[in-house]
Amino acid sequence: MSEHTSPAVPTSKPGKTRPPSKLAGLRHLGEGASAEAKRLAAAILEVLAGMRTPAGAAQVLKLSLPRYYQLEVRALHGMLAACEPRRLGRVRTPASALAALQRECEQWRRECIRQQALVRATQRAIGLAAPPAKADGSKRRKRRPTRRALKVVDSLRDGAETVATATEGAEAVS
Repeated sequence: MSEHTSPAVPTSKPGKTRPPSKLAGLRHLGEGASAEAKRLAAAILEVLAGMRTPAGAAQVLKLSLPRYYQLEVRALHGMLAACEPRRLGRVRTPASALAALQRECEQWRRECIRQQALVRATQRAIGLAAPPAKADGSKRRKRRPTRRALKVVDSLRDGAETVATATEGAEAVS
């Protein structure tokens, strides 16, 4: 007989585990929170527990009394939101929804490729000629030189020839 208990948690009876300590969830409380957030939370809890007055907490936190009350209300809203019941099961985040859609898209791509292969095999089996391959759709026409550009080139050539003949004529006269 093998027991399925973890060695870290001592048990009194086989198959039963000891309930977790009441403070087990508090061990990691505040990890990742800033020192300022921890000070503020401690002061608000002291006021709610009756250990301090709101004015005393505001003075310790170096805040005005209205600002302290604003932060207290914000903290209570956060506590109420945290006390709402959570949905069971996985929570769909936008990232998980995107991943699911990508998997589905890939599945449909594979299915499309499979169906295309089946169509080709069926066509070969019954003796149909394969349809002609499609062009990319990116077939571009050759660019024809614009008429205006050709006129400019011709005028530049004519201008160069007249300048050349004019300089040759001037040299012959002198």
